Order: sequence, then structure tokens, then C-alpha cells
Amino acid sequence: MGSCKYQTALLLPLSLIIILFSSSTSAQLRQNFYANICPDVENIVRRAVTTKFGQTFVTVPATIRLLFHDCFVSGCDASVIVASTPGNTAEKDHPDNLSLAGDGFDTVIKAKAAVDAVAGCTNKVSCADILVMAARDVIALAGGPSYAVELGRLDGLISTAASVEGNLPQPTFNLNQLNAMFARRGLNQTDMIALSACHTVGFSHCNRFANRIYNFSASNPVDPTLNRQYATQLQQMCPTNVDPQVAIDMDPTTPRQFDNAYFKNLQNGMGLFTSDQSLFTDTRSRSTVDAWASNPQLFNAGLVEAMTKLGRVGVRTGGSGNGNIRIDCGRFN
Repeated sequence: MGSCKYQTALLLPLSLIIILFSSSTSAQLRQNFYANICPDVENIVRRAVTTKFGQTFVTVPATIRLLFHDCFVSGCDASVIVASTPGNTAEKDHPDNLSLAGDGFDTVIKAKAAVDAVAGCTNKVSCADILVMAARDVIALAGGPSYAVELGRLDGLISTAASVEGNLPQPTFNLNQLNAMFARRGLNQTDMIALSACHTVGFSHCNRFANRIYNFSASNPVDPTLNRQYATQLQQMCPTNVDPQVAIDMDPTTPRQFDNAYFKNLQNGMGLFTSDQSLFTDTRSRSTVDAWASNPQLFNAGLVEAMTKLGRVGVRTGGSGNGNIRIDCGRFN
């Protein structure tokens, strides 16, 4: 019976199969998914996230980045939270994920514990959904927009470091590389620019951009697209012999505010990464940067759209063979 189904599917054009796959996945996600299961789940998560936020602002960038690194690798399935075991090196231990701040993981674990402590909610809400809710909450807590989230994801059953390789954007990426990587996940250039603006909060270690301030090219040791004064500040904060633990704010103007200052910084040559500044230097994306620099409401609308679409990437819903609800977010059941 199953084989007949696959034979039929092969007769459909590939583009149609992809459309069917992506639309059916998001169709199974819906707002208020837990209305009859754990009706107060969003308030429970928000309270736990607000408590964590009160302890450290790092909660904000750490949680957003955790969601992005989760969704981009094997879909939004909380596989990035799973710990390695003697027999398996998990996603979180890939070099690209070693800089994920512990406060992001802790936010999800604390929120999960708060949900599971409520009668009727225990082991009913996935870690993947909790991460999506928590990311929405930290954006709002830092002054960004709040929005309704789609829920109904299952947690993934696999997490390997190997799966991370080549699946996360790098700070050296240009617009073509960024667009190609985002397009493979159903995200267009506008979505990519909106999600890049999450760099309005958070920090970076010096080695992620050192090439731009010391050895950009033979003729230009400093990247010519970098604001001169900003380049000098970066060199002062990140001398060549800097401690690798040193991290600096990605947004030099309002680092603790989720706002559209990111785009104003780009207009002034103050994007920290090549991948940031290329959004302004490339004329194909500059008009969006300019529009969002002058209109925060427009940016907020673009961000909500992009975060919603990010939350649909590679989602597992439905049958238990596809995923489950993890009892402990850091371990498979």
C-alpha cells in the first residue's frame, strides 16, 4: 500500500511535491494549538521567560539565535538543544554552535519545567514550540513587536553535528550567498533582511570580523565599506592579541533595544559583519534597508512575517514516527 503511494507521488512534478510538502506542513501548525490541551501555555512560558530576562539581558539574543540555529539545520524541531552522548556528537557541539550562549538553552529548559509543573500540561507541549514562543517573548521584552505564534510542532528524533555543516550563514557571506541559503528554506530576500536585523541585539567574538579590521585585502587592510571611526573603535576593543573570550555588542548604538537602529547603522557603514553591511552596499537590498531605517512599523511587520515563516521551516507534525514530545529537552525519550 505504501509503495503505491510513493509511485504515485513520483508522477507529480517535483515543484508541486515541494509546494504540497511546505503548505501541508504549515497547515498543521496553527495559532491556539494547545487551546484544549494546555490552554494557558503561552502565559506560562511568557512568565518563565520574563523571569529569566530579569536575570540577564543575554536571554534575548541567546534565545533568538538558538531558534535560528535550530530551524536552519534540520527544521524547527529543538534538535539543537539535545546534548551529545558517548555514541553521538549532537548539533550543539558543532563548531558553528559552540558560541550559542547557555542562557538560550536555560530559557527553554526553565519554560518547559514551568509548563510541565501545571496539571494537565505535563509532557503535552513540545520543546520546539516552547522555543518558538520564547523567541517571540524575548523580542517583545526587548522592545520589539509581539505577535501570535503558530504551534503544533513535534520534537525531532535525530541531532548530529554533521548535519550542521554548511547549513548556517557565515559572517563573510555576500548577498547572493545569503539569498541562496535562505531560499532553500522557503525564505525570500525580504525575510532574510528582516531576520538579519536580529543583530540589533547580541554580541560577537572578535574573530568573527577580525578580517574586516586587520587583513581585509592586500591593498586595504581595513574593509573600505566600514565606517572609519567605527573601524578604529573595533580595533581598540579587539586588538590583534585579544582574549578569544572577549565579545562586543553587534549594535553599537542601542545594543539592549530590539529596534530598527540596525538599518540606520548599515546606512552609516556600521554593520559588524560583511553579511550585515552587504545588505546596504548591494543595491538589490539597499531599498529595503532604507525603508526600514526610516519606518519602524514597516520593519516590525516584515519581522513578524519572517519569524512566522522561519517557524515553519522543516516542521515535524502529526505521526509519532516523525517526532515526539521530548520529556527532557536535552535528551531523546
